[in-house]
Amino acid sequence: MNSSTDPTLLAAVEKLDPVKAAELLGTEPQSSIQSLLAQLPPERALLIASHLPGTATRGEAETTALVSGIEGTVEKLMSPPLGALPMDTTVAGALDYIVHLKEVSSITYIYVVDEFSHLMGVVAMRDLLLASPAQTLADIMTVEPFAFSPGTHMPEAINAALKRHYRLYPVVGKNNKLIGLVFSWKLFEYVATEISSQSGSMVGLDREERVTTSILQSFRMRHPWLQVNLLTAFAAAFVVGMFEDTIARIVALAVFLPVLAGQSGNTGCQALAITLRGLTLGELGDYPVKKLLQKEIALGAMNGFAVGLVAALAMWLYAGYSGTEQPFLLAFVVLIAMVGACVGSGIFGVLVPLTLRRMGADPAMASSIFLTTFTDILGMGLMLFLATALLL
Repeated sequence: MNSSTDPTLLAAVEKLDPVKAAELLGTEPQSSIQSLLAQLPPERALLIASHLPGTATRGEAETTALVSGIEGTVEKLMSPPLGALPMDTTVAGALDYIVHLKEVSSITYIYVVDEFSHLMGVVAMRDLLLASPAQTLADIMTVEPFAFSPGTHMPEAINAALKRHYRLYPVVGKNNKLIGLVFSWKLFEYVATEISSQSGSMVGLDREERVTTSILQSFRMRHPWLQVNLLTAFAAAFVVGMFEDTIARIVALAVFLPVLAGQSGNTGCQALAITLRGLTLGELGDYPVKKLLQKEIALGAMNGFAVGLVAALAMWLYAGYSGTEQPFLLAFVVLIAMVGACVGSGIFGVLVPLTLRRMGADPAMASSIFLTTFTDILGMGLMLFLATALLL
């Protein structure tokens, strides 16, 4: 995906401020926008996404699509509270507290708490420096500050961070008690890690694997899915082997097997992508699965017929050129097989992620492995069966 991004556009987006960069990207296709944003630092990418044209509709949808599949809560990113002072602390006392801290660079806000550590307000450094030394923090604090709870889900936290752009966020427990802090850079770092793992999960790449992961550990993470892929490939090979005699007698079929597999596989991947997007955006809660299946069946039939006509013409020409008998009937077999394979792959593209979710697994986990197997078995099996039934 990255290789298809216009380097000139990428360079321009890197130099512009987020608002102007979003305006520039607003005219690009969604796939190009996602490809380009993936190459930017995560915080900048999400800032630009939040300013895309039509923020209330498209911008929010783009940002939500980017982060809504991310799991976890802010609790796992929480640091111990720092900079929490009583309400009656004077400005002079707060400045003295900051001066004597070892981690002065970590102080962005002073969190004002009562005797029970309940968060009462927050004081920004600017307000603290401009206030009179004799004033108390209660006099200058901003009451009812925004805060996360430990159970705030990551998509919600990221969307909140995009709207507020704070460097640091308090985390409060029961009765608004201050229990920790979350740095915005940790949120965006987590997002970048999770987004990069989502694409890998579709081919069985473990979410925990990193560039620095040892060879042995990476082997343990990756190899089981390769064994699964091998077993599913054997299933497809078994189906083809059942029609070995047909292939031997009609060699032209072997030439068109990869064509059929490629087209049906692409159709299935399109259905899979839209289903995964519906799951992450929560659209399938309001949109019946039955209706989605009907849509993908219709699209599969239409696309299958369109590409099937071209493939059938190619088979007719190839069979005639190579001297294969009954070229017209062979072309008809290719057309019907292409329609059937594309319809079936559309169905599989919907059912595979939904089945994985029902089983309690990540809907994206190794979806492409199972999808490829199903489409290969259906497409190649259908074409060879029809050829056997009609021509032999």
